[in-house]
Amino acid sequence: MALLLTIFSLVFLTELISWIGKSVLLDLAYALYLRVFYSTTVAKQRKLKSDILLSKKELLQTSAQDQFAKWAKLRRSVDKGLSDLEKLNGELSSTRSSFSMKFNSAVWFLTAGLQFIVGWWYRKTAVFYLPPGWFGPLGWWLSLPFAPAGSVSCGIWQMSCRRVIKIGERVVKDFLDGSPDAVGPAPSHVEESTPDKRKE
Repeated sequence: MALLLTIFSLVFLTELISWIGKSVLLDLAYALYLRVFYSTTVAKQRKLKSDILLSKKELLQTSAQDQFAKWAKLRRSVDKGLSDLEKLNGELSSTRSSFSMKFNSAVWFLTAGLQFIVGWWYRKTAVFYLPPGWFGPLGWWLSLPFAPAGSVSCGIWQMSCRRVIKIGERVVKDFLDGSPDAVGPAPSHVEESTPDKRKE
């Protein structure tokens, strides 16, 4: 029973990740990673951007001819800020690349890698046995490749779980995307003309 639930959980996790999307999960995980390990760098980047914007605003309001000393000082400040910001952006960009590679490796291991390992490790083990005669002479293929006859192998159980989850996904999507047009046209209310019965 534990093997049955383990394989189902791994297949479900794989499908869940594909539903949500790796890029969405990567963005969420990276934002959390930055908040935990690089909060000072991110805060420094944010402050630097704010300082550069203020200096640029003041630079635009300063005349280069009338107040050259002040203008030159502001110009140097903006250039230095941009240079520092470029370094910080490069550092965070390399951090993201490294994190992305590690994250994708971890996701692959937790999904496809673990499914392969479990399938290989338990390749000769029956996930569960079927009652005799359920599938007649065709029951042998459920134990492929190495499980005992009359049982369901890990590989077949993985394929079955994936198929059922995909069908469930399609049913849920069809249900959520159902519009009134998909159900059918709205009934038109036509008033029938009834003869006017008057008492004479």
